[in-house]
Amino acid sequence: MLRIITTRAQCGMTGFESPATEYKELGLNLSSLLIQHPEATYLCFAEGDSMTGDGIFSGDLLIVSEAVAVKNGDIIVANLNGDFVCKKIDIKHQRLISSAEGFSTYQLREGEDFLVRGVVISSVRMHAEFTKSL
Repeated sequence: MLRIITTRAQCGMTGFESPATEYKELGLNLSSLLIQHPEATYLCFAEGDSMTGDGIFSGDLLIVSEAVAVKNGDIIVANLNGDFVCKKIDIKHQRLISSAEGFSTYQLREGEDFLVRGVVISSVRMHAEFTKSL
């Protein structure tokens, strides 16, 4: 069970919350908050800087759903010619778009090995290095 502080943390702090602020134990389960279809959801880590324009940074944890129908403009995870990639999909023009400056759009070509593995439904910023072995 997680402990929850019911007061919001100010990022532009001008003072400190009273030490008398109580912690409350709530039945909050992060899995139920972040994952709607556990049987069709997986986690993976982002690598590289091509999606920073959408707030996805190298080392972030991606929550990917195979149960969500892919729509134009979704951020997806896919297998592309043997590589596992995270990009924004342009279905109409059949291309993969990087959201960071300096990265080019990838035009999908007929005959390539391409399979969408799911839609990124959320990401978790990892502020400290994840050291637990997987």
